[in-house]
Amino acid sequence: MTILQITSLLIVLAGVFGAINYLVLKLPSAIGILIVALFASFGLLGLDLLWPALGVADEVRGFVTGIHFSDALLEGMLGLLLFAGALHVKISDLRAEWLLVLLMATMGVAISTVIIGTGFSWLTGMPLLVAFVFGALVSPTDPVAVMGVLREANLRKSLETQIAGESLFNDGVGYVVFLVLVGLAFPAVDHHTGGSLAGAATLFVREALGGAVLGLVLGWLTFRVMRLIDDYSLEVLLTLGLAFGGYELAVWLHVSAPIMAVCAGLLIGEVGAKYGMSQETREYVDAFWRMVDEILNAVLFLMIGFEVFAIAFELEFLTAGAVAILFALVARLAAVAIPVLILRPFRDFSPGVIPIMTWGGLKGGISVALALSLPDGEWKPLILTATYMVVIFSIIVQGLTVGRLANRVGRAPDLV
Repeated sequence: MTILQITSLLIVLAGVFGAINYLVLKLPSAIGILIVALFASFGLLGLDLLWPALGVADEVRGFVTGIHFSDALLEGMLGLLLFAGALHVKISDLRAEWLLVLLMATMGVAISTVIIGTGFSWLTGMPLLVAFVFGALVSPTDPVAVMGVLREANLRKSLETQIAGESLFNDGVGYVVFLVLVGLAFPAVDHHTGGSLAGAATLFVREALGGAVLGLVLGWLTFRVMRLIDDYSLEVLLTLGLAFGGYELAVWLHVSAPIMAVCAGLLIGEVGAKYGMSQETREYVDAFWRMVDEILNAVLFLMIGFEVFAIAFELEFLTAGAVAILFALVARLAAVAIPVLILRPFRDFSPGVIPIMTWGGLKGGISVALALSLPDGEWKPLILTATYMVVIFSIIVQGLTVGRLANRVGRAPDLV
């Protein structure tokens, strides 16, 4: 199938599954589409077990594999999704929460990676460095999943900013940490680090700082052009060019494309909207990017549901995946609680910040894409299966309950 045919089919299925969810399940849109896709996937697998001669599962598996989920997300959709998310987070709000966001996006990711990696190595006998790669790819929270699910929760502004800011930045940092660890764990496949700690440190600095600088520079240049124009359709096109072109330029320059997209989106959403756009343009830009966010979100969760065809249904793998869910929750608790407790003597926090940010640290398609991007080897099927189970549990179980948790403990003055 051509790219246009695949894209058309995904959009049609996302619309059909979204309608089924709206009329029958009545769940939040993204989660409902994911659940319908999972039902459809397991239905096809069941049909293949009953009538093996049909070969339905093999046909669908071939189609799913042909989509190249990892490339489609990491080199296409992710830039638009991160830019859209950052566009609606105000720098003025983020400034008040910057230290907590910084600690959770750096220290928190490192703590989580170590806890998950150490536990998974002990559980499976996997080499520690390879297990750290698994820890790195499931540690970041997915801003698409987090912001989509918490949009309906009635959170305090400070807590909403903490969650949104942390999910945007720890995603970019986690991606860089993943690249560094892959270079160390698989030096024969990935030559970016040369297999050395010095090379890994250089890669981290180049990716993280380079992505931030590139995003701010491109965002500033786009803003300067937008100040000279008063045409909402052209200005929307400029923001789209910034998201698309900036992301691809970052990939070409070997700096962090996710961090570039976040920094560019923050600058346009704050400085660009305030000083470079008319009121009419602001409304059109906001509406356009919200629509892009909703459409890509629906397609992404649909694709996650169909990726069940890529995992290995072996009891040993499924058991390890179930335990990995527990490791991920414990690691997330530590990644949230330690930065909060460090800062608590110096500032106040919203009620329920630790339980809400722990349970609301949803994993998503980025983790699955990173697992799929790993070089083939004896541990990849186990890592992919465990990652998929962590993501599905996170989106469905945590995603369907975090809103109620936030509305309950977020108002309780006696909770941290």
